Amino acid sequence: MKNKTLATWLAFLGGPLGLHRFYLHGPGDLLAWMLPMPTALGLYGIERVQQWGQDDHLSWLLIPMLGFTIAGCALRAILYGLMTPERWNARYNPQADPEAPPGRTHWFTVVGIGLSLMIGTAVLMASLAFSFQRYFEYQIEEARKISQ
Repeated sequence: MKNKTLATWLAFLGGPLGLHRFYLHGPGDLLAWMLPMPTALGLYGIERVQQWGQDDHLSWLLIPMLGFTIAGCALRAILYGLMTPERWNARYNPQADPEAPPGRTHWFTVVGIGLSLMIGTAVLMASLAFSFQRYFEYQIEEARKISQ
């Protein structure tokens, strides 16, 4: 029996590592194995910024990958948490009664949804702001080179 609350929290806390996918789909899930890749690349981008500074162009590409992965997993946690018990049990517990307890929403599920919404939104907005800031700074730098 797959528990909706546990899946919500796994997607929120361990989503960038694919833990929710392993829980729901098993070790044969390809996406679960691929999710740690953009997470690791984003962490590598943060390491590059610490080592080379903010002018490192590769880090401009890598850091948002981490942010978008975290935001996407937070969205998945919200979707899991808001799923009706009937739909949850039909999809992840097909042998169970449509009203079985693992598909019910509890207060801990609601807390997971709320935290996923707050933190996922903050990470998404920060990733977008970082990406656009670096892009426009690069454009201004290139325009200065052309004008001289």
